[in-house]
Amino acid sequence: MSSTARPRRSVLYMPGSNPRALAKGRELPADTLILDLEDAVAPDAKAAGRAAIREALALKAAYGHREIAVRVNGLDTEWGHADLTAMATAGADAILLPKVESADMVRRAVAVLAAAGAPAELPIWCMMETPRGVLHAEAIADDPRVGCLVMGTSDLTKDLLAQHTATRLPLLPSLGICLLAARAAGIAIVDGVYLDLDDAPGFAAACTQGRELGFDGKTLIHPKQIEAANDAFGPSAEAVALARRQIAAYAAALEAGQGVAVLDGKLVENLHVEEAKRLVALAEHITQRGA
Repeated sequence: MSSTARPRRSVLYMPGSNPRALAKGRELPADTLILDLEDAVAPDAKAAGRAAIREALALKAAYGHREIAVRVNGLDTEWGHADLTAMATAGADAILLPKVESADMVRRAVAVLAAAGAPAELPIWCMMETPRGVLHAEAIADDPRVGCLVMGTSDLTKDLLAQHTATRLPLLPSLGICLLAARAAGIAIVDGVYLDLDDAPGFAAACTQGRELGFDGKTLIHPKQIEAANDAFGPSAEAVALARRQIAAYAAALEAGQGVAVLDGKLVENLHVEEAKRLVALAEHITQRGA
């Protein structure tokens, strides 16, 4: 399954220094959990956070289908090297680097992980949350170890001196650049968080916008946001049914020696079939996990 066909509808941040929260994550219907050692953990709790995450990952089977990423502190901080060393063999599905601004930052982290015995295939995810990072998005996404870009829209808005608006117009250029970079590289990309937990309509609208732009899912700050994100970024039954019909119609056209098919009065070409197959694979993966 390609990196963009794996469900990442809901990507929930969880504080790495809170064992109760880490245990609760085993029951939540989120596709992905980000166990956080950065913003969610106070400086004097970093070491305890590492230990708690390693203990949680030792029981990773209890998390079932959930993908587990660990967000470490940057290598330019006093905790970053120790975080990477501790997480290298802990069993995470990915390591999330904060404030990535160049491909060199990725390579430096990979070198630390390799020295600590990390698997060579351990994916690196990159927070895109600074203007310089956005400007270097293509080079970052093209690094062969990078599997996902994660938008950090709160920090990005601050650095841009932009305003938080319902339509996010100030962020659209940055979101578009990162989307282009991710899709050109064939990797996943998830949208930033929505901070107002009491604004359900606003959150739903943000999810709809993110899906329309092309994001695979949305990062979340509270479990109450999971259901709406799953609904917004998951394929509808109608869309899956149409995708299956497109695949069948195109296969029949090829068998008849034709290069295109016509379905419901509309042309179906190979480009439509590629997306239809991705959508069906995504839906089947979601169905198999029962979520």
